[in-house]
Formats: sequence, C-alpha cells, structure tokens
Amino acid sequence: MLKVISVEHMRAVESAADASGLSYDRMMENAGRALANRVIQLLAGRADARITVLVGPGNNGGDGLVAARIIAQETPAQVRCYLLKPRPDDDRNFVAAREARVFLAYAEPDRDGRVLRNMVASSDVLLDALYGIGVRLPLRADSARLLRAVNQALNDDQLPSDQAGRIITPDVPEPAPRLRPYVIAVDCPSGLDCNTGALDPNTIPADETLTFIAAKPGLFEFPGATAVGQLRVATIGISDRLPELQSEIRTLADGEAVSEMLPSRSANANKGTFGRALIVAGSTHYVGAAGLSAMAAYRGGVGLVTVASPAPVITALSGRLLEPTWLPLPSENGVLQPDAQSTLSEYFPRYDAALLGPGWGVHPGTRGLMERFLSTVPDSDAPSRWIIDADGLNLLASLPDALTRLPANAVLTPHPGEMSRLTNRTVAEVLSNRWPLTRDCAAAWNAVVVLKGAHTLITAPDGRQSVLPFKTDALATAGTGDVLAGLIVGFLAQGVEPFEASVTAGYLHGLAGVLAAERHGNTRSVIAGDVLDSIPVALSRLEA
Repeated sequence: MLKVISVEHMRAVESAADASGLSYDRMMENAGRALANRVIQLLAGRADARITVLVGPGNNGGDGLVAARIIAQETPAQVRCYLLKPRPDDDRNFVAAREARVFLAYAEPDRDGRVLRNMVASSDVLLDALYGIGVRLPLRADSARLLRAVNQALNDDQLPSDQAGRIITPDVPEPAPRLRPYVIAVDCPSGLDCNTGALDPNTIPADETLTFIAAKPGLFEFPGATAVGQLRVATIGISDRLPELQSEIRTLADGEAVSEMLPSRSANANKGTFGRALIVAGSTHYVGAAGLSAMAAYRGGVGLVTVASPAPVITALSGRLLEPTWLPLPSENGVLQPDAQSTLSEYFPRYDAALLGPGWGVHPGTRGLMERFLSTVPDSDAPSRWIIDADGLNLLASLPDALTRLPANAVLTPHPGEMSRLTNRTVAEVLSNRWPLTRDCAAAWNAVVVLKGAHTLITAPDGRQSVLPFKTDALATAGTGDVLAGLIVGFLAQGVEPFEASVTAGYLHGLAGVLAAERHGNTRSVIAGDVLDSIPVALSRLEA
C-alpha cells in the first residue's frame, strides 16, 4: 500500500533519496513529468487547449515549470506561467521553460491582478504550483490576496442565485454555462496544512491533487479534504525499499494492495471452505440491521451465515432472505435478553467469527447480554474473531472496564459519536485527533479500531494505520454501517487477519458506495440496499 507521511518525514525521505543517488533535480524532473503526463491525458489531443501554471518561489513552483516546459514541447497547447516572484536567471527549469516558448507573466507588475484573472479565466487546465506541502498558516496578506484573485477568476461567470433567477420549468433546457478550468493541485492545494488538514479560507479548491512520493495525513482531514478533489500519488522514482520510506507504518489503501488481501478461492471447495459467520443482531425496532449484515457477509464470499436474533426478527426476515440459517434467541418484547448467552454458547464452536451489536438497541437486557459475552472471553469454545458494532459499542461504553476485557484483536467499528462515548471525548476532539487517538486506543484495547466516516481510518494494536480514499455522502445513510460490519465478519470467517479484513472490507464498502451513486446518477438517492447490491461489481473491479 502507498505510504502516508508527515511533511517533516517527507523531508527526510527526500534527503535519503538524494543521498542514495536520486538527485533533487531528478526528483523535480520526474514530478514535472508526472504532472505533464496527467495534463496531456486530460487534453486528449486538443490543439486549442490553454494551460496556466501558477508558479510559486520554491520547489513546488519548480515542479510546475518542468511540467509547463514538457507540455509546451510535446503538445500544441498554449502554455502560460504566472510567477509569484521572479526566478533567478540560473534557474535551469525557468530557463528551459522560457526556451520552450512558454508565456511568462509576473505578479509584481500585475498590481490590479488583471493579467492573472484573464489567464485563469481563459484556461482549460490550471496547475496550482504555488506553495505545496510546506505552507504555514495563516497565510500572509499578499499570498491570501493572490489566492482570492484566482478564486474570483475561477468563478467570474457564476451568477449569484438571486440574480440567476429561479427555474420554474425544469424540462426547458438551460444554456450551457462556460466550463470552469480543471484545477490540479501540485503536491497539495495551496493553503492546506498537509499535516493537520487546516485550511485557509482562500485556498484554491482542486478537482484533483497529484501528490508526490506518498500521501500526507492532512489530505484526509477536514476541512482540508474538501479542497483535495480526487487524489493521485506519483512515486517519482523513489524505491519503496528506501529505509526511510519503509519505516512509515501509516498507509493509504489502494485497489491493487486490497486485491492482494482478498482470500483465495478454489474450484474444489465447499461452503465450509470459506468459513462460517455468526451474526447476533436485531430487535423489533431494528429488523433490517440483521438482514443487511448477513447478506453483506455472503456477498463478501463467506460460506455460511447464521443470524441469531429474536424470533420476531427472524419471522420478518426469513421470508425474503433465503440464504442465511436462523437461530432464535430468548427475547422480551423483541429485545435480546441475557440468557441468550446460554443458547449461543452451544453454537459458538461451530463458527469462525462472530458479529455482535447491530440493531440491538440499548436496553437492560442487551446490556446484560454484553456483560455475559465479555465473561466468555477466556472460554476457548468462543469464536476467536469478534467484531462489535453499533449498539454493541454503546453498551461497551456503559460497562465498567469493558474495553479491557475484549478478546485479542477484536474489531471495533465506531462512528465519531460512538468513539466519543468510548473515549469520553467530544466529537470535535475525536475528529481533530483521529490518527493519534485511534493509535492509542487500539494499543490500549488490544483491538482493531475502524473509525468510520469520510476517509475511514483503520488502526491495529501494533500501530499500523490505513486510511481509505473514499469520501462520499452516498454512505451517509442508515444501514450502510451494517453492510460494512457484515463484510468484515465475512472476511474474518474466511481467515483474513483482523486488520487486513477491516481494510479489505472498508475499501470494498467505499467502492460499492461510489458505484451505487454512479448507478443512480447522484449520491442523495443511495440507500444501504444499493450499496449491498453494488458489492459484486466492486469485487469485480478489484479482481480485474
């Protein structure tokens, strides 16, 4: 998987790469080539395309100059650079861009910003190579003013809603608006703190960010993540065997790495080959949780799923879900009771993994049941792989010392509100300290922590962390967490290790959410069942 590295660590990696023979000049050339290749791909042979590169005074600006020169040399596009400050005459990349007949404009004589606005507004592609990963907030007044002028130019032709008029007849086609320039941030959107995700209000929002060597943690933290757009990572020739790079245990999950984590399949197999999952879920108020979890486990490839639930839940689900087997549990008014543990203890040895909590509700009965589950942890007959989700987490938060009595490497899947209750911190504190907080909690609880949300963060007890590339509101709907939990328990039952099972399931779940939104044409209409139905297509993408 690709690495996630702090700005300070990145400096050390670059220095080590230079010492090993990959010079800073070669790294800059490779970065510029990666940028140029991406722009050329976007241009698709257009002869009339206009490219503007915003060039800062540092190495980020050097990357932009290299890209400008290559695009000018290899395409008929019109390439212009707007330089924040003059570059020295011995700057080889500046000289090479000038010799390639790249148009050069400077900020100093452009006091009213007219040249800048005209260049930006008339562009098809805009490369933001101003400040990069080394930015310090707050920005200086002149820097903020420059970014503000760029944003104004990007939005010049967009009328305020009160002037544009209200559409009364939606079936009448509107005139096509002028296309906004496609913005590519070079390494990092200018104005974003790549360590923390803090964001200057004047930051230029990117359609995509092409970052180099490794991803940076601030690219996945809000509010900064709102300005990143799609994220691409170019390794620019640095070997992944470089010790300074290998030492980082934070990663960005990608499709290639996740596909290698998928459990193997054999044609000479039966349902026992692919594991057995027990899902203890549901109450009369939350019937769907059990069904969504069960079918997600099946869609992930598990051989057998048994749903253990109150009898009324089983009655409601069994007529439409034909694949699971069913285990009625003692309940009162449709809610699980503590003595359900006695029934479950007879069945535990038959299963490879168990999911607890979806749809339980928070009642004295389920609280007593969770307490009895924790008392079975030393029992060798209990499944060795547990995942606790939803109300199971809320019950853990209410029980004294519960988090110290979990089985080793249990998987906990809190959203920020549940994590707040588990840690006695505010939601704001959870969100602003995701990386260190989940690292500390995973170690203290000896559990894999899956902190859900945009760019879900998965942390192992040994400190490994993997962030997912997905941020879509298609998953912000009831039941999608049950789908994720079902995928995780399914992979656990197939023998995938808890951290890897969580990363694999999380990636598959996020991709399924994106595909569901594509199928419906919007994110607003996606429901949990759509995500469930998209899992087979997502798996096909990973296995292609």
